[in-house]
This record gives sequence, structure tokens and C-alpha cells, in this order.
Amino acid sequence: MGILLKTAIAVGLVWAAMGDVFCQQQSALTAEKIAENIYIVRGGVANTGFIVGEKEVAAIDAQMTADGAQKMLEEIRKATSKPLTKVILTHSDGDHVSGLTGFPRGLEILSSVQARNEMAEAIKEPNSQALEPYLPTRTFAQKMDFDIAPEHVQLLHFGPAHTSGDIVVFFPGSKLAFVGDLVFIGRDPLIHRFKGGTSSGLIKTLKSILELDADKYVPGHGNLLTKSDIETCLKNLQEKQDKVQSLVKEGKSLPEVKKAFGIPDAPAKPGGMSFPSLVEVMYLELSAK
Repeated sequence: MGILLKTAIAVGLVWAAMGDVFCQQQSALTAEKIAENIYIVRGGVANTGFIVGEKEVAAIDAQMTADGAQKMLEEIRKATSKPLTKVILTHSDGDHVSGLTGFPRGLEILSSVQARNEMAEAIKEPNSQALEPYLPTRTFAQKMDFDIAPEHVQLLHFGPAHTSGDIVVFFPGSKLAFVGDLVFIGRDPLIHRFKGGTSSGLIKTLKSILELDADKYVPGHGNLLTKSDIETCLKNLQEKQDKVQSLVKEGKSLPEVKKAFGIPDAPAKPGGMSFPSLVEVMYLELSAK
């Protein structure tokens, strides 16, 4: 098993082990209507959402714990008595998929091919089979169109970005898109290089998101975003990558590049979980190391 895959699985197991802690820390879940048939569910560890159709309901992402999923289902029941039939996963990270165990079995679960592959690898590890009955049942490579009448839904995979399998859930009629962990405001985006994510791919994906006819965006974490927010995120990301690229061409080492950005070499906290900084990811990617 390759080191990148081992790292990905290890992170998945850490998420699972820390589920109870996050469950205690998460705030109460509340649903808010953001379009005629579309809701965001705030609170918990990550944003989720759902679409109420004429005959059915589809959820977007699944919370991190079974308890969080149960609270999400309660919010759906407050909004409608129609049955939940689908769960759409924006990507494979535990804070977006591990709550699937709190959903009824037999639902149609949709994701990119890559996200399903990442989930399938993670459940091969000992004591990690709880999600096996909830592996995506319907996948796609680049685009999937379907209706939850009256809403038309487009699932779009533009390539590796935050992970290898991120998707955008786009509602053309409502000019609204759920963008998962592709956009962070007020901090650097997190790129899971061990899951095939790349900074260049994220830049490409943000450009593709801006080409959509949308004016409202739901991130995986934080408040609703505007097109201006996406543009600012893209601009900052591009400028940072350009600077790293310039330093790499000058032959600078990683410590020198981090110093140029004022990033300290702080040791990881004992027993803590940490990820490489965006600058480090860019350096490793652009220097092919």
C-alpha cells in the first residue's frame, strides 16, 4: 500500500475516532431556506443541505457523526413529510460523509467516481466497515444531470482540487451552487495532496465555478458566498502560487520558501492532527517533490 493511501486512510480513521469529541463540540443544527426548494443546514462540523422536490427529498452531504445525521433528518422532517431518497456527497472527507451511518439504509448515494474510490479504500482497514453499506451507489466522471422536480440538478467534477473527487452541486434554475470544501474565506484553502488534490487543480476548478450562472454559493464551512468572494479566493490563490513558482525557479528550498511567507517551523502538537500548509503543498507540487 502506497504512503499516500496509508495517509488518507489514517486521516479517515482519526476522523472516526474523534467523532464523539466533535459531536460534543458541534452547535445545534438549524435549517434555513435559501431558495424556493433548497435549504442549508447550519451547525455541526460542516454545512449540509437538502432539496425538497414534488415527491422526494435529496440531502447534500451527511454530517460527521450518526448523531449529527439524526439531527439533520429532524430538520428535514420539520420542513417536509416527503421521503428522503438520495444523498449527494461533495467529496470523501469524514466531516462530510461519516454521518451516513445515521441515515436509513437503501438510499441512493451519489458522488464522483474518485470520491467513491477513496471511501472504498478507507473501509478496507480493520474496524472501518461501518460505512460499507453507504458507499455511493451511483457515480459519474465529469457531469451528471437529473431532476428533483421542480429543480434541475447538475453534479459537476472539474478535476482534482481539494481532493481528487470534489464536485459542485449546481441548481441552474435557482442560480445556486453547493461547493463543498473548494472555497474557504479568511484562511488558506486546505488541499489534501494525499488524496490527489492539487493547487493548480483548485485554481482551474475555481475558474470553472465562476463560469457557472450562479450568484449564491454554499461552502462546506462558513457563511453563504457571492461571486465576488469566489473571485477574491481565486485571486489570492493565484498570487500565492505565482510567488511560490518564482521562488522555486530561483532554486529556493522549502524552508526558504516558508520563511518568505512568514510561516514558522512549528512542531506538531503531541497527539494532534495537522496538515501541510498551502505554501508547502504548492512547493511540493511545483518542484515535483
